Formats: sequence, C-alpha cells, structure tokens
Amino acid sequence: MNYDVIICGSGIAGIYTALNLDKKLKIAIITNSELKNCNTYLAQGGITTVMGESDKKAFIKDTLYAGGNENNLETVKLIAEESERNIAELVEMGVPFNRDKDGKLLYTREAAHSKRRILYSDDQTGKYIFLTLLKKLEERVNVDIFEEVEILDLLVTPTEVYGILAHDKEKKVFEICGTKVVLATGGIGGLFKNSTNRRNLKGIGIALAKKHGIKIADVGAIQFHPTAFYDPKSERRFLISESLRGEGAKLRDLDGNRFIDELLPRDVVAAGIEKNKKKSSSPFVYLDATHLDHDFMKNRFVGIYNNLLKNGIDITKDLIPVTTSQHYFMGGIQVDMDGKTDLKNLYACGEVAFTGFHGKNRLASNSLLEGLIFGKRVAESINKKIDKNKINKDCKRKGRLEQVDIEKIKSENDKSVIDEILKVREDLKDEFSIGR
Repeated sequence: MNYDVIICGSGIAGIYTALNLDKKLKIAIITNSELKNCNTYLAQGGITTVMGESDKKAFIKDTLYAGGNENNLETVKLIAEESERNIAELVEMGVPFNRDKDGKLLYTREAAHSKRRILYSDDQTGKYIFLTLLKKLEERVNVDIFEEVEILDLLVTPTEVYGILAHDKEKKVFEICGTKVVLATGGIGGLFKNSTNRRNLKGIGIALAKKHGIKIADVGAIQFHPTAFYDPKSERRFLISESLRGEGAKLRDLDGNRFIDELLPRDVVAAGIEKNKKKSSSPFVYLDATHLDHDFMKNRFVGIYNNLLKNGIDITKDLIPVTTSQHYFMGGIQVDMDGKTDLKNLYACGEVAFTGFHGKNRLASNSLLEGLIFGKRVAESINKKIDKNKINKDCKRKGRLEQVDIEKIKSENDKSVIDEILKVREDLKDEFSIGR
C-alpha cells in the first residue's frame, strides 16, 4: 500500500492534520483501536483560546507561570498568535460550544488561568470536537482509515523514513509506504497502573524515535491530574474536570476542611493532595460541589454527573472521592515549529511531540489547542514540500513479513519507553502496569 502521507493517530492533532492537507494527496490514517479511542475524545474541560490582542500577554504569562518558566517562549508566543484563527475554524465547522441565550460563546476558567478564556461543550468538549472533525473527515475521498492496526516499526533508510510496519487484529503483518509520515500517537498512560488515558496509548511514538535515534526530550515531564475519581477497581480512572473547581468546587480532607487553593497550577494542587493523603493515611481526599446550584451542576457537568451517579454518587449532594492520576506527557519527540523531527520526512504533533509549549507542567486546556495549531502547521509544511505528482511506490524493507515476532516487538517497545522514563524518574518505578 502506498500513500503520500501516513498519519499515525486519530486524535485532534492527527485528524486536523489530515483536514488541512491538500485534497489531492492520498492519505492514510492509522489507529491501533477504534477512531474514538483517543485522549481527545475524553477531554472534558475545554479548549483554550486567546481572546483578542489584549489577552496575548496574559495568556503567555499564565502559560509560563503554570510551566514554571521552563517553556519554550518561541512556541508559547506562536500559539498565542495563531490561537484565534484556528479556534475560529472550529467554530465555523460547527463545534457545539456552549452559548448564552443570545448566542454568544461562553467561557469557563480552570486552574492557573487569570481569566475565563476556555471554550467548552458542556463537560465533553473533546468528544464534540472529535465528532465534528470526524464528520468533516468523512467527506474526504482522499483519506483511507485503518482502525485496529498497530504500528510495530518505522520503515527507514539511513537518511529518511518511507513508511511503517504494522499488524491488524488478525495479526497479519504488512507495510504501508508513504512519502511523509506523521506521528500523532498520543500519550503514555496505558503504561501506568492508574491513568486517565485510554489504555491503548503506550508511547509507541517515543519507542520508535528511540529505536531510530530520533531526538526526544523531557521524558520525565509527566503530569498527574489532581482530581480523578477514586475507584480502586478501575485502571483507567475517570477524570473530574478542573473546570468543576473553576466553577467553585472545593477540595476537602476527610474531616471536611479545605486544605489548598484549588486554582493553583496542577502540579502544586496534586502535590497538596498527595501530602494530605499521606497525612491522613487515606487513598483519597474529597471534592465538594454540594454548595453549588444543583440545576447548574446537572446541566453544566452532565457527563460527570451521570457517570458518578452510576457509581452511587450524586455530585449535588455527595462529596466526591478523588485522587491524583497520571494524565499528560509534556515530553516527547523533539520537533521544530513546523512539527518536523530530525529524520527526513518524519513529523510529529500532539501529545507525542515535544514543542516546549508546556514547560514542566501543562496549563489546563492547552493540550487541545497545541494539537490543533501544530496539526495545521504540519499540514502546511507538507503541502509546501511534498511533490504532489510523485507517490512513494517502493517499499524497501527486506525480509519475510510472516517471520516478524509481533509480541516480542510490542514488548520491547513498551519496555523501551519505561526504561527511558526511569532513567530520569526513578520515583515512578512502582507506577507502571507493565513489567520491565
């Protein structure tokens, strides 16, 4: 199989890349599960926007503050500059962001934001963005979608990438060749015992980069979300959106005492929760929204309300047991401002890519924005550089595909990512669900 562009991943970064590529290009989208089994679909709180020229400085300041001033300032400024036009495209596509009775867009606030600048669709923003983008994608006749196809390796020469090695759900191994390859494979949460991420996301992009000597950066920069629903029976913990705290929910200890400012940066709040848990020898603390208007809570946080109700908790009446959980990977494959890696014809965007935008701690709702902007930049770069009259027609890999040991390769890929993290984060050695 031969394509102009192979996109690995079906989240906002991957799909938005596809939508911004030239319609004359033959495109393949590869995902190791169903299309919707990406972290984008799970995103609750919203997507950040920059509200006019006057907000750019404040957005930059907030992002740097949350990131401990370890962010790449060039990236932060670029995203501040390109936010509005990309968000406007989402609105034009028809993403059902919440509006007031007069039809004006509504904004919420999350931790470390100095103002309300986050667009949202109830508490299921990622789902509605994904469904809107998917509807647009389905109109494209130049895009082939491969679900339940898992990447095993990149096909490379000494100087460039020219495709991927993969297998389907029947364990058939095959090659897909492409002039350009885009890694938008998401995060690493599937490697952890407890994470808010999809379990199928195990950092394959990082494993492939490491295998082929492609630069990676800040692999120890891993964000733990302060408020995931405490359920010891579940590996994928249900996220309790930060926007709940943005609307006034309070964190309380087992005695009902508020113990921290809920709108401090995530790493600070998470550390405060862990300290309180240790002090009380409890695996959780409480999030209290019972003092907020009941009708507002049911309508504004319909997903959270209904999900927790199934678990016997009414958020308008009951305290919510919450704990920290692995949530987001700020490190990744090092890319430039067009999403290019240091291997010719290979791009990366979204959570798998390291742009330096987040610093040591991601500002809430900035991840969807980063995926959006860099997805577009990757597409624009490919549109300029690709020869639209030439498709890579020859797969150059040698060896019999039926002899590929799928399980061995997958195990080695998982171990490779974990080992790389533990080089700099030995404190996480007991957090992984996959043995070394």
